Amino acid sequence: MFDAAEPQSYLHHRAAQFRAQVERRLDGSLTEDEFRPLRLMNGVYLQLHAYMLRVAIPYGTISPDQLRGLAHIADRWDRGYGHFTTRQNMQFNWPRLVDIPDMLDALADVGLHAIQTSGNTIRNVTTDAFAGAAADEAADPRPWAELLRIWSTDHAEFQFLPRKFKIAVSGGEKDRAVIPAHDIGLRLVRQDGNLGFQVWIGGGLGRTPLLGKVVREFLPAADLLPYVEAILAAYNLSGRRDNKYKARIKVTVAERGLDVMRAEIEEEFLRRRAAFRGVDLDLLDGLTARFAAPAFRAPDDAAYEAERAANPAFRSFTDTNLSAHRAPGYVSVTITLKAPGATPGDCTAEQMRLIADLAERHAHGDIRIAHDQNVVLPHVHRAELPALYAALRAAGLATANAGRITDIVACPGMDFCTLATARSIPVAQELAAYVRERDLEDEIGAFDVRISGCINACGHHHLGHVGILGLDRAGVENYQITLGGDGYDQPAIGERAGAGFPYDQVVPAVGRLIDAYLQVRESPEERFIDALRRLGPAPFRAALYPAEGAHA
Repeated sequence: MFDAAEPQSYLHHRAAQFRAQVERRLDGSLTEDEFRPLRLMNGVYLQLHAYMLRVAIPYGTISPDQLRGLAHIADRWDRGYGHFTTRQNMQFNWPRLVDIPDMLDALADVGLHAIQTSGNTIRNVTTDAFAGAAADEAADPRPWAELLRIWSTDHAEFQFLPRKFKIAVSGGEKDRAVIPAHDIGLRLVRQDGNLGFQVWIGGGLGRTPLLGKVVREFLPAADLLPYVEAILAAYNLSGRRDNKYKARIKVTVAERGLDVMRAEIEEEFLRRRAAFRGVDLDLLDGLTARFAAPAFRAPDDAAYEAERAANPAFRSFTDTNLSAHRAPGYVSVTITLKAPGATPGDCTAEQMRLIADLAERHAHGDIRIAHDQNVVLPHVHRAELPALYAALRAAGLATANAGRITDIVACPGMDFCTLATARSIPVAQELAAYVRERDLEDEIGAFDVRISGCINACGHHHLGHVGILGLDRAGVENYQITLGGDGYDQPAIGERAGAGFPYDQVVPAVGRLIDAYLQVRESPEERFIDALRRLGPAPFRAALYPAEGAHA
């Protein structure tokens, strides 16, 4: 199991183990089939053009020194950039296999690793990028996420589950971690003054998208680990291993029924709870201290108000890229990696170093990676914003589009991934360019577009207000459009609008959707998703498939 007391020595040990395995692969004593499960345990994939290393950024929280460590790796062993994913991870797309052990050693130097970022095991535990800063939290979810990470890393019982397994923890009244779309979703709540969790199971996207179901309305917080362990144990025994497409817990719950699963989980929980004896809670006490709030300041923010009045670009940035904070005078700042022409989620080594420096200078040294492939500085006083914005703008990182239609979530698609059946990145770039050419960003307002290059749904297209799924149809890229997905306000899986579109017709089709929305909305304050819920899909399907010509 993961050594929480001496993590760096343990991580260097794991890197040394993988170095020996790589040497055996390179000298031919390990075949690729033999090597594959070993590399996947260390987050190493064989992609379309090269190997890929997926680095865990636990619950999206990263320190300035860790981000500088990623920048060093990008410069030394990759092509000067990394890619942030919808799982709050970073991927390096161009490493040589012989260099990956050195990359793992460099990660260990800053307390990062790639363990269990792949394979049929418990993947990265995630939470929302505003944890510890949002005003609506029952409690900061990060100590609990870290407890789950320590418990699950190299847990011997759960290294060979029927299929991969993902856990999300949310602390706020508003779910910002998309807990219904996870194998286990945990929502911190208070009942009669006592802290606990609402527990969801059986969510997931991919080939069979399903929203999870509540298996426990209130679980006392002290029982978290034995209960989660009971869920994993029940799934490990009953999950299907005859068909990988039906092996996720979402299918197990759907086929066997929630009540059957609940009974098995509760029976297993009673057996396992006695084995913990409070050791986990002692560890949690120490973890909670690590996540204490910074010493918030109260400087004069007159310069912030003056800059807003004098600088329209700064005003636009503060209108779109700031989120409310629980401390007076503070905000959380979203740095979108969606500048014009950018690949969603890509961050250069220079940008990583700058963000690290700015976090130390203006944001109490705290950095988060968000599910939408952006970076968040969760604790910034408004007095710091003019200087922060000026530095971001000089580096091309001050794009004022957080939550707008050009803040597109997209997987790497067929440009990198061996599983992809269509391109994602060019569609995102061309759609963003189309919207900007028509100067529609401000007019459209909040609008969530997500793009996946295959049915594995790494771009979370099912949760987009508009989702785009790229498929292969007889060797030709074909893109399905879904409408009405939502991962946050009212969780919903988007519904397919109709027949797919060839590559060159996707952006025009979304353009017709935009025009239809602007015509039917009741006011500029009514978002696309709200208009869709009010009117239903009919007017938008009519826009996608006009009478004068249907798309095959």
